[in-house]
Amino acid sequence: MKLKGSEIIIRTLIEQGVTDVFGYPGGQVINIYDALYKYRDEINHVLTAHEQGASHAADGYSRATGKVGVCIATSGPGATNLVTGIATAMLDSIPMVAITGNVPCSLIGKDSFQEIDITGVTLPITKHNYFVNRIEELADSIREAFAIAKSGRPGPVLIDVPKDVQVAEYEYEPMPVVEKQALPEPEAKDIEKAVELINASERPYIYIGGGAAGLGLGKDIVRLADKIDAAIGCTFMGISAIPDGCPRFLGMQGMHGHYASSISQNEADLIIGVGVRFSDRATGNVAKYARSTKIIQLDPDSAEINKNVVVDLGIVADVEHAFRAILEAVESKAHPEWSARIEELKEEEERIEKHIAAKSDAKLSPKMVFDVINACKPPRTVIATDVGQHQMWTAQYATFDTTRRFVSSGGLGTMGFGLGAAIGARVATGDTTVLITGDGSFGMNLNELATAVSHGIPVVVVLMNNGVLGMVRQWQTLFFGKRYSETVLTDRRTDFVKLAEAFGAVGYRAGTREEFEDAFKKAIASGEVTVIDTLIDKDEFVLPMLPPGGSIDDIITEID
Repeated sequence: MKLKGSEIIIRTLIEQGVTDVFGYPGGQVINIYDALYKYRDEINHVLTAHEQGASHAADGYSRATGKVGVCIATSGPGATNLVTGIATAMLDSIPMVAITGNVPCSLIGKDSFQEIDITGVTLPITKHNYFVNRIEELADSIREAFAIAKSGRPGPVLIDVPKDVQVAEYEYEPMPVVEKQALPEPEAKDIEKAVELINASERPYIYIGGGAAGLGLGKDIVRLADKIDAAIGCTFMGISAIPDGCPRFLGMQGMHGHYASSISQNEADLIIGVGVRFSDRATGNVAKYARSTKIIQLDPDSAEINKNVVVDLGIVADVEHAFRAILEAVESKAHPEWSARIEELKEEEERIEKHIAAKSDAKLSPKMVFDVINACKPPRTVIATDVGQHQMWTAQYATFDTTRRFVSSGGLGTMGFGLGAAIGARVATGDTTVLITGDGSFGMNLNELATAVSHGIPVVVVLMNNGVLGMVRQWQTLFFGKRYSETVLTDRRTDFVKLAEAFGAVGYRAGTREEFEDAFKKAIASGEVTVIDTLIDKDEFVLPMLPPGGSIDDIITEID
């Protein structure tokens, strides 16, 4: 059948299994929005307050489901407003397709109103992008974009469509949903070498990242840990890959990781890295990282092998197949001395946490907040975050009962990410969704409260309000002589309860554990968009901490 280009775009999205898109209309996508109106019974559009919110919502949608998230924006400022969200997805390997409109082909390069070379702008922050100047290529370009976004190491793809291509007509033929491109199978010699290293190990540590979480390898990872008597730790992006309650799982390691997880990785004689990139936040000083430890790295992207840390064995292949081949081939072994050491470290971590808690006389501490959330949240709750101290407290204290329940910006560290992402995750899953944010991050994109309220998307916002830019202030306390340059927000007079009510949401204020528990239970039960202004002390710090440029030898566990 012959359709306009704008209809081909929407029909191809539906063909590829897309049920929800996020965006904001404008002059150069008005035809696409007209097609969305025509097909509104087959595809749901969520109108956000800002294009950046749309990109973060598409990202959160993908993180919570593994599906390709989709966002739409007009040319010029609409397109450039997507850039931060696209970069956020790129740094965390999130499959996303961004569709932008542009001026007609005859006006390209003439500085027309709201013209921008968005493919040039986004070239460094996408896996691939398309400038579709021929309608004959439109449907196949969209299909290729979906295949690229979800294949290999996933990531965002941008498709820029001039307006004259949107109004032109061409024959449309439906096609099946595109499959992920096949990855190479692991080589037998690599599996044999991995098995040899594991069998020889006395202190194995399985280290999982976003790649493992995205593949849903949690059960197999636990099986391997049980078989070889290994500890399990994760990167920030690996959180929720292993459900809490697994006795071998020590949690996140690295700059603000759990004490037992970080120390045991440092003492291991073998690290089995699955879908990790050994970023600077995880390793600290690379020269001192895993100095006497052998390392196996499994990753689909050859660029990641030896990029940050030189490894003893890099396996570039289908990670799922490689891991399961190793799992089946290794010997079952027990390491009683290593297991005993892990228990010692867990006990030491518990003593450190009790010591920190004993020094505080706070009526409401971050730990108390998460004790309430963990106890009261329903099963399968998604927890999204912004970026800052609250994000690290979430990584340390929040519990997860299944995978893909943790939605947060890791690589780019995007303040303002959380509310849009929480909206996307809630739309994707229908599950209870809680946003943990701070007064600094929340102020960047709080306009998306209008999106949540107007669309009836009942996100619960826990605003950890300490009146400062907490993470930067923590660094200023430790490393800059307590010179608090532009990190104190107490001069701001924003009343977040009244602000929530002005948007049509429910607002509560909580300064004690009892007040927070009451507000949180009401928020969960109400099914309404709710903001809880949670008052915590400005001197609550995220510990443990590796200083910048430091190593595990320099770990900070308390601050005088």
